[in-house]
Amino acid sequence: MAKLYFRHGTMGSAKTMNLLAVAHNYRSQGKRVVLLKPGLDTRFSDKAIVSRSGLQIDADIVLDRTTVLDPHAFEGLACVLVDEAQFLSTAVIEQLRALTLRPGVPVICYGLRTDFQSKLFEGSRRLLELADSIEEIKVTCQFCNRKAILNMRFVDKKPTLSGEQIVLGGDESYAPACYTCFDERLGLTAGPPRSV
Repeated sequence: MAKLYFRHGTMGSAKTMNLLAVAHNYRSQGKRVVLLKPGLDTRFSDKAIVSRSGLQIDADIVLDRTTVLDPHAFEGLACVLVDEAQFLSTAVIEQLRALTLRPGVPVICYGLRTDFQSKLFEGSRRLLELADSIEEIKVTCQFCNRKAILNMRFVDKKPTLSGEQIVLGGDESYAPACYTCFDERLGLTAGPPRSV
């Protein structure tokens, strides 16, 4: 039976680069893959899946909250690869799960687990509930050498817990952080926030 995979990591953990490498490996073996991304992700391109390293490839399907996937369109594929899966709706995640049964194709989703307030995204929550395999793509904290588990958001170079859940941005807006540095810089338990 084909499986649903959720490969998650913080900002800066090379999730998209990992996805692009997997797509390249399948295609270099002559295998068919389909790449999907949410339409919400317009940071670098409306259609392309773009890594911060500069590598990119066009998505085959751009998804929105109400996308209906036709299982017949996925027949004969070796794999389905999904970027920025945290932005997908519960309904779309459930359709991706169904593709592993009919037509029986593996689906590998890459994305963030939590937002800048350490809360699950809708798509991530459903993936954690449904995935056969959950794998962490690790990176170290930007401020120390511990493993990063959270995404710290900055406004005017200051860490914040305020604002909308989804604000697109890169290194200028987010940093991977361990819990200790997240707590210290935001002043959650130890007094006023530290300067960065």
